[in-house]
Amino acid sequence: MSTSPSDWHAMRRSGEAGRLSVRFMVYADALHLLDEEPKPTPWLYGDRLRMVGIKFYADGALGSRGAWLKRPYADMPDTTGLQFHSDSEMRSLADTAASHGFQIATHAIGDAANAQVISTYEWLNTKYGTGRRWRTEHAQIVDCADLPRIGRANIIASMQPIHETSDRLMAEKRLDPARLKCSYAWQSMLRTGAKLAFGTDFPVESPNPFPGLSAAISRQDAEGQPPGGWYPSERVTLGEALAAYTRGAAYAGFAEDRMGALEPGKWADFIIVDRDVTKVNPQELARTEVLETWIGGKKVWSREPSASAAPERGK
Repeated sequence: MSTSPSDWHAMRRSGEAGRLSVRFMVYADALHLLDEEPKPTPWLYGDRLRMVGIKFYADGALGSRGAWLKRPYADMPDTTGLQFHSDSEMRSLADTAASHGFQIATHAIGDAANAQVISTYEWLNTKYGTGRRWRTEHAQIVDCADLPRIGRANIIASMQPIHETSDRLMAEKRLDPARLKCSYAWQSMLRTGAKLAFGTDFPVESPNPFPGLSAAISRQDAEGQPPGGWYPSERVTLGEALAAYTRGAAYAGFAEDRMGALEPGKWADFIIVDRDVTKVNPQELARTEVLETWIGGKKVWSREPSASAAPERGK
């Protein structure tokens, strides 16, 4: 998630973060408003909150035709969307953030925006090395010719499978088949060697990850549409999808030593659900419900009140 510097400082002053029952890895949305010597934070407030990076924006959204495309929109030939920064501006922003030790996450929807972000990160790699885990957020429409560059540059593709089902009909209007071929391209992204990190894109979408898991393995919505899946070659396996939502997401925030798996030495953060997700069809998977949430080995939420929370007799 991203947060404004004012929100960050207000949270720290109020002590609100100390009451968090979940963990947040946050990305500031402006560098110049932070401290005079900004830098990433360690884990704070009982390991509940950490600011790891800075988020930038290369373009807008596909629905508003703000995604920056290499060629005009199929349904509005007089526009290619919105370019938020020139190449030199993007390099300058990224270089400033990287020089202060921040990881960089850049919103990029359109193929022109993704090409610019890839080029920026390739340039950063020549100055800072290839281990800084630069992130491209969404990577929804990527030129097929640019896909291999993502893997070669060790870029993290931070993607949200639910966007494929939310955007499908609209994307078919905005784009021609040639551009759709490498859109929402999870399997192709994996084949490049890129690290895949899945998420939900809350609050734009629901924070519930199970419809996204379902979409990832089926390329269908919760009603099973379209039959056979939308560009089904881009499906991933359940194992690949679970890894992207867990280990991949942890790696994308430099937290794989603490979370992303239930292993010795890591936080015992997990949920208990109402079905075996390995034995249901995609539509049933989408309807999975959480029964309990555990953070650091302690239950922090339950669908039903626990016995320990019930009032004692006589009171």
